[in-house]
Amino acid sequence: MRIGLAQLNTTVGDLPGNRRLILDAYRTLVAQGAELVVFPELVICGYPPRDLLFKSSFVPDVEASLAEIAAQIGDVPAFVGTVVPNPAAAGRRFFNAAAFCRKGEVVNVAHKCLLPTYDVFDEDRYFEPATTPPLVVSHAGKTIGVTICEDIWTHPQLAPRNLYHFEPLHFLAGQKLDLMVNLSASPWHHKKAGLRTQLVTDAARQLGCPVVYVNAVGGNDELIFDGGSLVSNAQGRIAATLPSFESALRVVELDTSDAGESATPFGRETDDLGAIHSALVLGLRDYAHKSGFKKALIALSGGIDSALVAELAVAALGAENVMGVSLPSSISSQHSRDDARDLARNLGIRFETIAIADTVAAAEASLGPIFAGRPRDVAEENIQARVRGVIMMALSNKFGSLLLTTGNKSEVAVGYCTLYGDMCGGLAVISDVFKTQVYDLCRWINRDREIIPVNTIEKPPSAELRPDQTDQDSLPPYDLLDAILRGYVEAGLSRRDLIAQGYDDTIVHDIARKVDLNEYKRKQMAPGLKITPLAFGVGRRIPIVQKYVS
Repeated sequence: MRIGLAQLNTTVGDLPGNRRLILDAYRTLVAQGAELVVFPELVICGYPPRDLLFKSSFVPDVEASLAEIAAQIGDVPAFVGTVVPNPAAAGRRFFNAAAFCRKGEVVNVAHKCLLPTYDVFDEDRYFEPATTPPLVVSHAGKTIGVTICEDIWTHPQLAPRNLYHFEPLHFLAGQKLDLMVNLSASPWHHKKAGLRTQLVTDAARQLGCPVVYVNAVGGNDELIFDGGSLVSNAQGRIAATLPSFESALRVVELDTSDAGESATPFGRETDDLGAIHSALVLGLRDYAHKSGFKKALIALSGGIDSALVAELAVAALGAENVMGVSLPSSISSQHSRDDARDLARNLGIRFETIAIADTVAAAEASLGPIFAGRPRDVAEENIQARVRGVIMMALSNKFGSLLLTTGNKSEVAVGYCTLYGDMCGGLAVISDVFKTQVYDLCRWINRDREIIPVNTIEKPPSAELRPDQTDQDSLPPYDLLDAILRGYVEAGLSRRDLIAQGYDDTIVHDIARKVDLNEYKRKQMAPGLKITPLAFGVGRRIPIVQKYVS
């Protein structure tokens, strides 16, 4: 059987646009000889629709769109991800579903069995799990099992305990399948590609049949979907793959898939930095374009974070659509101004300088009588950052450009950022990228030629909010800071756990205290692009007002 894989980049809620993508892909794959076409999870409405599902007209409109799509499906059937109502009087109101369409109608519907409620997922808020085992359909003399994303995520290596009492693959293993398809919308994070490949190939070996896995691609809010759709033969070898981080269509002949490549081991991913860069570019591009922005603004400090964000913006939107702005104060160093200018020249972007010394001085003069008798401290330092925020937001308003914030995960974690200052903006591009990764990415970007000025990479990092300031005046070296943050934030380790691992107790307590105290800042920051297993934002729900000390 020739299977058409439709790896599409849909937009949440754009039912007419998504419908056009679906039908265009279907016609293309049929013309290329596909005998069955498989689309991603919830492809009709985009993933995740979240509380759009609670709007009175949303699901009826999704049903109408499915009917229009089904009406144009011919003899070659298609599995299409959609939402269907739950007719029962009890339970959640909807099912996350896969519609089996053929000859102008919806022939059958599979319901998702396993609903994730961890990390960024909250499907139990909206969907009822399948009340029957996974759907099995017959087509062209073949017995085909149907699963949806999480239905295959029950591998024992995934977590120390199984999250579910039912495993769809155990049921399907007794059905003597000729093929299993999985419609997926699996967000990407670093190291996930190898894990996903292993899940698919292990499922093929368990079922004794080929597995077709079709994943969504594109950015929707903070989530980045990488595609990476693939086909495994019955022996658990990769028969075909689709590229990552781009839309793609491919027809795969299953009869010729008795040979192939070995599966990628758990956790392995080729060209790690290239994958992170591609993910950030895709997430930034889709966030901007799907929100209606064509242009971006970045405040260029001469530092490494703003340099990386500017390079990502150029890769995502084109140099002609990016403007960098230098906002020097009375204490800004000449090398920072020069580095910002050199970066803009290397990237080929518009570069403007707006001096803020007089504005800062005016603000300090206005506050002088009230501040009288108190020593200078962070209050005065933050005036600079907040003046910059006001100016950058004014430029964003005037030119209709998306202002990109430049704080990295290390800074955001410990509050080394100014609320209503450098945190102003519409997208926190690198808020899930640790500072050490920022350096690695910039060196990777410079692998062929100098794009990020070498001085920007080599000089001591500084916010330049006071004379001769460096980050390490108030923070430990970033390699140490990031190691502790990975344990405390991402792994959920306690202070005691980290101290037991050999980290200095004073440093651990200081970092943990800063992380806990600055939750209020993170709740107010712009949405950020998720590239790690646990990012700040929707996947990490820590109360602002709480007193627990681990």
